Formats: sequence, C-alpha cells, structure tokens
Amino acid sequence: MDNKKVSMLVPGSPLGMTTPDRLETIAEIARKYNVEKIKITSAQRIKFLDLDSESVPAALEELGGKTPPKVKKGVHTVQACPGTMTCKFARMDTLDFAEQLTLALSSFTLPGKVKVGISGCGFNCCEGYVRDIGFFAKKSGWTLVFGGNAAGRPRIGDVIGEGLTDGEAVILAEKCLRYYADNAKKAERSARLITRKGLDDLKEFLFVETSPMTATVNEVEELVN
Repeated sequence: MDNKKVSMLVPGSPLGMTTPDRLETIAEIARKYNVEKIKITSAQRIKFLDLDSESVPAALEELGGKTPPKVKKGVHTVQACPGTMTCKFARMDTLDFAEQLTLALSSFTLPGKVKVGISGCGFNCCEGYVRDIGFFAKKSGWTLVFGGNAAGRPRIGDVIGEGLTDGEAVILAEKCLRYYADNAKKAERSARLITRKGLDDLKEFLFVETSPMTATVNEVEELVN
C-alpha cells in the first residue's frame, strides 16, 4: 500500500456474525470507495484493504460506527464457532456464551492484549489451547484453558477448570484475568506471565483471592482442578 492507502476494520460483525443485508451494504460501500479487496481476519472481523485514507471518516459513518480498535489493553478479540446453531458436533451454545463472556470481560483494563477462543466441542476449531483464554465444550460443560499463545514463542495453555456451566465459566475467566491484571508486566501476555510465575501461583490466587465481582473461595475451589 502507498502512503495514502490504509486498511480499515469494518464495525458491526461481532463473533463473525452478519446478515445478507449487512453484507450487501458492506459491498456497496466498498465499491463506492474503490475498495478492491476485503479481508476476513483471523479474529473473525471484516477489513477493507487499500482504502484511501481521506475516505475513512465517510466510509465509517456510512457503515454505522467507529472501527474496532486494532490493539487495546483489554480483551482484544473473542472468537467463537457456530456451536449448536449449525454444528452437529457442538455440545454447547457458543454464541450465547460468547456474548455473556464479552460483556463480563469488557470492563477489564489489562497490561496487554487478551485473545479468547470459544469452541463448541473438543475439535477446538477456535484453538483454545493457544489463546490467552480458551473454552471448549464437552457433554459435562465448559473446559477453561488459560495462558496459551500461538505467536513467535508458542505455548499450550493450562486446563484450569472442567465441567463448568456458563455462569461458572464466566466467574473463573474473570478470576484468571484479575490474576493477570494484578501480576503481569506492561505488555506481557498471559503465556509469558505463567511461564515466569508458574501455574501453582495462579492456582493459589484462584483458591485464596476473593473479590466482589468473582466467586467465593469455596466456589472457586470446586471449579479448579
């Protein structure tokens, strides 16, 4: 891209969900502003490529809002597979749970990016083991994985809880993020934090630490292996 060309995330497609009408609107606006290529990102977002920088404000207004931030110190992306809506292997309603989790975690200010992957079965299509927070479903409920990363120094996350209901899963995810917020260095991802501090330190926090926004000690002890 030359200096006058930029890429722009299209607002309004959370969890990769959209409608035919919305797609038609996106296509019309892309043609209007001479966008020749549209990218479906790994985070299930839609991105205009090679857009004239001067056209960004007008294009955003026509698309109905501000573009999602590329990077922020909080929950960066939440990915979810279609779950029981369309997949015969799915054991849980991933989209409904993803909405609950996104709302619960939206208020966190964190030292660095956090990526979340939610899969409706053990095939783990949203790659929960290499996400900061990963969930995949079994018949018994959600399994929570924490501290994964798929970047230059990959790390397989650790299983923190199994057989969780939606509510229990949200509580435990909040606890894990509270630990991350309290212990990580600036811009340090969860994988590097767990490598540095150790899994036992996280589990001690989950057993002992309490907060009005999270579970009691006894509730957490029942959730964590």
